[in-house]
Amino acid sequence: MTLETLTALALFAFVSSSTPGPNNLMLMASGANFGFVRTIPHMLGISVGFMVMLFSVGAGLVQIFDRFPVIYDVLKIASVIYMLWLAWKIAHAAPITKKAQAGAPMTFLQAAAFQWVNPKAWAMALTAITVYVGDASILWLAVGALIFAIVNLPSVSIWTIAGQQMQRFLTNPRRLRAYNWTMAALLVASLYPVLGL
Repeated sequence: MTLETLTALALFAFVSSSTPGPNNLMLMASGANFGFVRTIPHMLGISVGFMVMLFSVGAGLVQIFDRFPVIYDVLKIASVIYMLWLAWKIAHAAPITKKAQAGAPMTFLQAAAFQWVNPKAWAMALTAITVYVGDASILWLAVGALIFAIVNLPSVSIWTIAGQQMQRFLTNPRRLRAYNWTMAALLVASLYPVLGL
């Protein structure tokens, strides 16, 4: 893997991590409902979880999926069910004044595990492996996964900050409810292009 390839991978990581998708929509909702500091484990879970996923896929997990194509169908069904459940949780998030008693942001482990059922994460991982990593050694695969994680964290942080900044506007329970329902609807809509529903 050359320096040019690593630079291109970093650019791909930035663009794909910064664009709307399930992770970023959930971070924006979490930032608005729980603030930046309480959302840090969620952000770290995304970055580390995706790094592990990218490395695993590149190290050969994708060959198992190719050998048993039914796994793709099971993954799609699990993704849809889980994302619909998350959309329901976002839509019914408690108002900011009640957040301490009535809810909590996603944990590090929940966010890391979510990458395995996130359709956009799978699309990003498969693209990164096939276009940028290819037949690179395990060491270069690890370097590529680490670069992705390093670029991913500030990219996803932007969405959390944007959500947190909206807290000033969302002090009214009615506006917060409308915002949460909008974020939930966008999360469901994000399934359309990735899964072709």
